[in-house]
Order: sequence, then structure tokens, then C-alpha cells
Amino acid sequence: MNNKFISSLVLASALVATPLVKAEVEDPFALRVRWLIVSPDVDSSPISTIGGTASVDTNITPEIDISYFFTDNIAVELISAITRHRARANGTIAGNVNLGEVSLLPPTLTLQWHFLPRCFVNPYIGAGINYTYFFGVNPGPLATHIEYENSFGGVLQAGINFNFRPQWHINLDVKKVYIDTDATVQLVAPPVLKTSIDINPLIVGVGIGYRFG
Repeated sequence: MNNKFISSLVLASALVATPLVKAEVEDPFALRVRWLIVSPDVDSSPISTIGGTASVDTNITPEIDISYFFTDNIAVELISAITRHRARANGTIAGNVNLGEVSLLPPTLTLQWHFLPRCFVNPYIGAGINYTYFFGVNPGPLATHIEYENSFGGVLQAGINFNFRPQWHINLDVKKVYIDTDATVQLVAPPVLKTSIDINPLIVGVGIGYRFG
């Protein structure tokens, strides 16, 4: 996780180091709404006492984001979405265990380089950071309480804007978001179970955006 986080920050730093050419940017703000497919790529440590590993399911959710263009090529994007997932413990000594549901709020900030900003097809890449807040935990039928630790992580991004009107575009966006957490599960009776989970979702989004300023 640390190496992936560092690589994201290195890429973001490289983009920051690109000279900011002072230029008047027409309509520097962009507001978008997207639908996201959030597909976790889960890797967990063995669950204490009962063995097995944790899993988190895929979800589809709406998202809203806003960008600010420093130049035609360089922008920052702030993304906000809430996604809810079902969690399970798989392959334990008790079989597969339902661990209920949890909501994630991972506000994400990326720095982007847009290759062809005034063309119909404008690809871009980005990198940045996210902070993931876990809330709304439903512990399921076998646990009385589950706690997830909030975390910081890196983000890698690539996408395309299809500028079909001067101020309107269709957006296709892919992100790899690095999210890890330590989970503590309190069952009806002892023991307390613990595991570390790398959620690391691949997020694919499609939506529409509007430039203004």
C-alpha cells in the first residue's frame, strides 16, 4: 500500500512541477455528475482466531465532482461520492460469514494533465490523494459491533472528455483508489476478531460535465 501511495504522490508532484503558463482560461470551472461502478480489489490478512479472509462487494453509485483549470492543460478535480458495500468473511472455520454492510465516503483530490483541451477528444491523466471515512455500519446477524479505521491513500486516474459543445462534455473516467482499513468485529460472544483489509477499488465512471466561470 505504501509504495502505491508514494507512486501516486510522485506522479502528482511531477504534474505540479510542470510550468504553469500564465494564460487567461475561458470557463475555468467544470461541474460534472457521473455514475460510478466501484469494484473493490480486496486483499485481507487472515482473520484472527477463525481464519479465512474478508471480501467487499461491487456497487454502483452517483457522484458529483468539480474541477478548476489553472491553464487549459492543468486542472485539479475534487470528487465526492458515497458508496455502500456488503462485507463477508470467507473460508472461516464457521464457513462464510455475513458481516453486514458499511458506507464509505472517500473525498478525492487529483491533479490532472489534459492533453488536447480544446479538441473534441481530450484525454487526460491524474494522480492525487483520498481520505476514506467509514460510517453507517450494519454489523449483520452474527456481530454486535464492527469498527473500521479511516485511512489516507493514493489515487491514479485516466479519462477522456468528449467536448461535443463549447461548454458541455461527456466524460469517461477510470480511477484506481488505494484504500486500506483495520477491521475489528465484536461477536455476540468472545473472541473479538481482527483483520487488515486493502479494498483498493477500480472505479469506472461515465457522466456529463459543464464548463463555466
